Amino acid sequence: MNHSMLNNITMNLNADELIRMALKEDISSEDVSTNAVMPEAKAGEVDLICKQDGIICGMDVYARVFQLLDQNAEVEMYVKDGDSVTKGQLMAKVKGDIRVLLSGERVALNYLQRMSGIATYTHETVKLLEGSKTVLLDTRKTTPNMRIFEKYAVKCGGGQNHRYNLSDGILLKDNHIGAAGSVTKAVEMAKAYAPFVRKIEIETESLEQVKEAADAGADIIMLDNMDVETMKKAVEIIAGRAKTECSGNVTKENIKGIIESGVDYVSSGALTHSAPILDISMKNLRAV
Repeated sequence: MNHSMLNNITMNLNADELIRMALKEDISSEDVSTNAVMPEAKAGEVDLICKQDGIICGMDVYARVFQLLDQNAEVEMYVKDGDSVTKGQLMAKVKGDIRVLLSGERVALNYLQRMSGIATYTHETVKLLEGSKTVLLDTRKTTPNMRIFEKYAVKCGGGQNHRYNLSDGILLKDNHIGAAGSVTKAVEMAKAYAPFVRKIEIETESLEQVKEAADAGADIIMLDNMDVETMKKAVEIIAGRAKTECSGNVTKENIKGIIESGVDYVSSGALTHSAPILDISMKNLRAV
């Protein structure tokens, strides 16, 4: 793949297990429909056709579904992850036992449609930030057991990944601050606990908290659910002492105004929880 998150090592260690789980969910004992009409092995091929303009993502995951069902299955790809695709475009052909093509179809398409939808939505959002210094980030608001695929899709769409999981970075949110007692105390405790290589990010909900976080030495200050004018004041208060991140109900529709605030990053859960799928279909199954 053209991005590192789903290279062959990652696929073997992590993705294969998740794909197998998805296949087991769909085929608990047998594919009754397929076995009824195709009782014996027969070679065939089917076309993968795009039914909507967008950014394709997940081609190797799509192929892996069929290869896990039958290592002899072959996928001839005409596009790669990150490519723009158009309605009616032939993107690949899958060749193998017709029973495998039929049984793997839904799971393979579920991955490809979901990942392509996220890549497409991300790409459209990134375009709105062109010309500014603001970088688009995803969040941990991902579908359970789909995070590795969904965060990869954000990268394919031109966005960047925030921390992958809770072990990946320190982000002190309102409840962490409540547990510690104050913004200052939370930052101090994080600095004392964390290795020096870890950056400390803290969520703020008011200009008073912004000043406290900057004075305490936070590396990144998240401006949560603030309007543009308040964010501008926050950026002035921070005055380059920390990086700034805007968060809270960020969508394609309102992201343009956020640029005016001068924040370094904008994180959007919508990239992974609200992106519609890209319509993709497998058609023209035939014996060969």
